[in-house]
Amino acid sequence: MSGTSVLVVEDEPDIAALYAGFLEERYDVTVAETAAEAIEIVDGSIDAVLLDRRLPDGSGDDVLEHIRENGFDCRVAMVTAVEPDFDIIDMGFDLYLTKPVSRTNLLDALETLLTRNEYDDLLQEAASLASKRAVLKSQKPTARLEGNESYTELVDRLEAIDADIDDIGESLSTDDYRAMFRDIGEV
Repeated sequence: MSGTSVLVVEDEPDIAALYAGFLEERYDVTVAETAAEAIEIVDGSIDAVLLDRRLPDGSGDDVLEHIRENGFDCRVAMVTAVEPDFDIIDMGFDLYLTKPVSRTNLLDALETLLTRNEYDDLLQEAASLASKRAVLKSQKPTARLEGNESYTELVDRLEAIDADIDDIGESLSTDDYRAMFRDIGEV
């Protein structure tokens, strides 16, 4: 297993077991069958949530709202039989899959979520390092910057991140970028 934690929120036991079976070889999977159970389980250790919208004790929308209001840094895919309508525009999910969902589609969706998360983390680190570099460049003479080991490491790390961002960026779709920049706007 990868150490990546996935929460499957699905009230149909057979479907929950099927999804868990699809994912268990690659991920640490936890299953919740109700909104209350999902809200109790979700925390900062969860990397991704596969969330049904119709649950016996409420809506997956409420679980999603709880995740976003509490600032949990996880990606969320709605995996539901509910046909999307205009109400999804303001919802803070990352992907929307309409059931039935095949093993391949579920695994692809999870990989997309995790790639977006990795890209987002790299963007945040790059922004932080670029800000530090800019401050130092504006305050220190070039000779002092070039002679400083910590500054050189900062510049080298920033260049490595830029290369990683380019590599990941090639695999992302327009929808991926929209979702990430929506998330950045919410920070």
